[in-house]
Amino acid sequence: QVQLVESGGGLVQAGGSLRLSCAASGRTFSNYAMSWFRQAPGKEREFVAGISRSGGSTNYADSVKGRFTISRDNAKNTVYLQMNSLKPEDTAVYYCAAKRAAYTGVVYKDYDYWGQGTQATVSS
Repeated sequence: QVQLVESGGGLVQAGGSLRLSCAASGRTFSNYAMSWFRQAPGKEREFVAGISRSGGSTNYADSVKGRFTISRDNAKNTVYLQMNSLKPEDTAVYYCAAKRAAYTGVVYKDYDYWGQGTQATVSS
């Protein structure tokens, strides 16, 4: 089992920044590729960003490229999502997810473990 706990959400004005963190415990963190997904009210859960288990490869949804940065610290069992130039359409619950594989994917059903989510709200 892997337990994931997100933090760092909140309310911010458009153009502002938030940094989300996801702390993992349980099995070996470095065995898992990690991703962030988000879900807005009335919408399906969507892939935001992913990072390989080594940290050497990242991928992003087109809607966040150039604004969001995913990173991980395997020594601290933590993955981060730095969100800059936030827009009202970024408002959602953000979820951390772990996949026992070298690389991430965009399909949420392929992930093995999920956090409880953290709310990020961007006001206009």
